[in-house]
Amino acid sequence: MAYTYKLIASALVGSGGAASLDFTSIPQTYTNLCILASPRSTNAFTGENIYIRFNDSTSSYNWVNFYGTGSGSASLQSGSDNQSGTAVGASATASFFGNVCIYIPEYTTSKYKTLISDSNVENNATRGDNTLWGTMWSNTAAITSIKLFPSTGVWAQDSNAYLYGITSS
Repeated sequence: MAYTYKLIASALVGSGGAASLDFTSIPQTYTNLCILASPRSTNAFTGENIYIRFNDSTSSYNWVNFYGTGSGSASLQSGSDNQSGTAVGASATASFFGNVCIYIPEYTTSKYKTLISDSNVENNATRGDNTLWGTMWSNTAAITSIKLFPSTGVWAQDSNAYLYGITSS
């Protein structure tokens, strides 16, 4: 089975930063969604948590992540909010941006919505942090909008995200 990715929308942060990367009026004509992003936060950390919000809902989220570093250590964590990835923070090497891929299957169905996210925080140092996330939104509404935002601070200039619709043929 072949899958077709179609660019639905893009978001690019301009001068002065932005509180969020937003996708609105998401068409309901695809099977799955994929977000590819390169964000950097103004927060003074090397790594910054990415939060997601579907349909502007602030409740009914749960997550689990598997976090690994270049030193070989790893940990498993979980929580009950809308964390869904890791981005580069302001303390990381200048001009470096994170890489995150967020896959959202069956976003139009009347089931609870899930996502899986793969994040990488490069610091041009002895290690890079890699994190796998699984997030669930316990809501049966179809996803019509998505907001990505940092836990604190804002997205730095040139942070970007691309939303793709996926169909199978």
